[in-house]
Amino acid sequence: MTASPDYLVVLFGITAGATGAKLGSDEKELILLLWKVVDLANKKVGQLHEVLVRPDQLELTEDCKEETKIDAENLSSAPQLDQALRQFNQSVSNELNIGVGTSFCLCTDGQLHVRQILHPEASKKNVLLPECFYSFFDLRKEFKKCCPGSPDIDKLDVAAMAETLNFEKNASVSRYGASQVEEMGNIILAMISEPYNHRFSDPERVNHKFESGTCSKMELIDDNTVVRARGLPWQSSDQDIARFFKGLNIAKGGAALCLNAQGRRNGEALVRFVSEEHRDLALQRHKHHMGTRYIEVYKATGEDFLKIAGGTSNEVAQFLSKENQVIVRMRGLPFTATAEEVVAFFGQHCPITGGKEGILFVTYPDGRPTGDAFVLFACEEYAQNALRKHKDLLGKRYIELFRSTAAEVQQVLNRFSSAPLIPLPTPPIIPVLPQQFVPPTNVRDCIRLRGLPYAATIEDILDFLGEFSTDIRTHGVHMVLNHQGRPSGDAFIQMKSADRAFMAAQKYHKKTMKDRYVEVFQCSAEEMNFVLMGGTLNRNGLSPPPCKLPCLSPPSYTFPAPAAVIPTEAAIYQPSLLFSPRALQPSTAYYPAGTQLFMNYTAYYPSSPPSASCYWTACSGWLHVPCELVVTTWKQSNS
Repeated sequence: MTASPDYLVVLFGITAGATGAKLGSDEKELILLLWKVVDLANKKVGQLHEVLVRPDQLELTEDCKEETKIDAENLSSAPQLDQALRQFNQSVSNELNIGVGTSFCLCTDGQLHVRQILHPEASKKNVLLPECFYSFFDLRKEFKKCCPGSPDIDKLDVAAMAETLNFEKNASVSRYGASQVEEMGNIILAMISEPYNHRFSDPERVNHKFESGTCSKMELIDDNTVVRARGLPWQSSDQDIARFFKGLNIAKGGAALCLNAQGRRNGEALVRFVSEEHRDLALQRHKHHMGTRYIEVYKATGEDFLKIAGGTSNEVAQFLSKENQVIVRMRGLPFTATAEEVVAFFGQHCPITGGKEGILFVTYPDGRPTGDAFVLFACEEYAQNALRKHKDLLGKRYIELFRSTAAEVQQVLNRFSSAPLIPLPTPPIIPVLPQQFVPPTNVRDCIRLRGLPYAATIEDILDFLGEFSTDIRTHGVHMVLNHQGRPSGDAFIQMKSADRAFMAAQKYHKKTMKDRYVEVFQCSAEEMNFVLMGGTLNRNGLSPPPCKLPCLSPPSYTFPAPAAVIPTEAAIYQPSLLFSPRALQPSTAYYPAGTQLFMNYTAYYPSSPPSASCYWTACSGWLHVPCELVVTTWKQSNS
């Protein structure tokens, strides 16, 4: 229980888009801020104040223009958000003559004005909100406490509250926004008077910052408090997620980044909120933007969250026991690296919390190092200094550094510490039957990168292409592996148009990536498939694959029905690991002549784990190898 404030400041915001229950869901900017002071002690209301706010985009919906009577011309000379907030702060301070012991709190019609408009927009525009915007009274909830017989909160708008109190409609104030503020002031006066004598206490709180923390696998998590965010930039951290959901209260340690099969972030995160109400508000931010990318937000379950963030390791719990620490992940460490070398790597400008105690090396179950480690820093300044050492050398290896989270520590440790009881069969490296990965066309809207460093990643390619990375199609990045399943130094990129492909090839041909110059050729999807079959492509055109045409069986030859190829040992595997039913055999067979095995093989990153088991059998004169390695690409559509 907290003391009741001396004053309430009734606050109402209007955006350039939707109103009512959809306020803020369309990501439109604030264009008008209205407020009025209510003196709770003397039961008086002050003057109505308002200030127009100039948005970055002077585009108003027709419904907004009709309802508010505001147009772009009115807004062109209005102050921007930071200036408007200063005017609000100055006006309230002058009217209340704020001194020692004077207190006031905001009061709004529902949660949307503060949580879905002011905080998200201020966060995007890097505007520092005054302290008063971090607590407020939700008039709907307070009215429900005062009048339990009133309609449900989701139907309890200003008009419904006025009707419950038998107020007559004030015809003198008809303008949208102003009429709502006028009614809210009268409702508050009625609530604090006889017979209700309502006392305003325990305001709603908005978290100032996200707190990291651990989560036990035994913890019970309400399914109605979790969402899945998809389409995040690969380099985003838990703080970026908290910034995207600014205004909503995320539970301690409630932002868990998901990793793919290679241990890299896959653009998804599971986020746990403090209540179902905040989860529902988070769902309204579906397809809102983080930078230039739109983020999809869906419902998820507590079980989904525990799979990613839950952990039982005492070692991890002890490592994460120090609260309010910034976690940085190291990748690419020499396998012989020691804690002393890691401490020396960061030096005095970014000391590790607790020295060697603030380092957690990731190992396989047999104790072999994976080349990953997590380190703790006491403050944001130290962490930023540490991240500036990204790709600095430790010994003869450059080290990748990323901001990390407690959930990522749990996830990485869980991934590497668990091993199957029985080693799984190794899947074959290449399929004997080649396939067309992209529908063949003659439109030259693709580019081929040749001579990439063997350690090049999707992120390196996107950085290399610079501004043209936004023109890559969905699932349009194809890394090419050689016959041994290792990077070949080639990649194919599907662009959105032939013009962009041509410009990219012209601009980046023979530019360097990690001290290697990379050749860039424009090509078509048909040429891409041709190269993946073993042909060659350069600026002089195509050369056929060495095997030319595959050796086909006579058209009249028929194959016997294949027997089930599930080995006896499969009985000891979990059902989820058993191989799916086979597809029908092709009508022609490829003979396994040595010259016919000259082909490239494409793997898309990041990918889900390869098929857990893979079996093959030989018939007379031919070989069939089922293989499931081709999955999805990283690139998100910008549409």
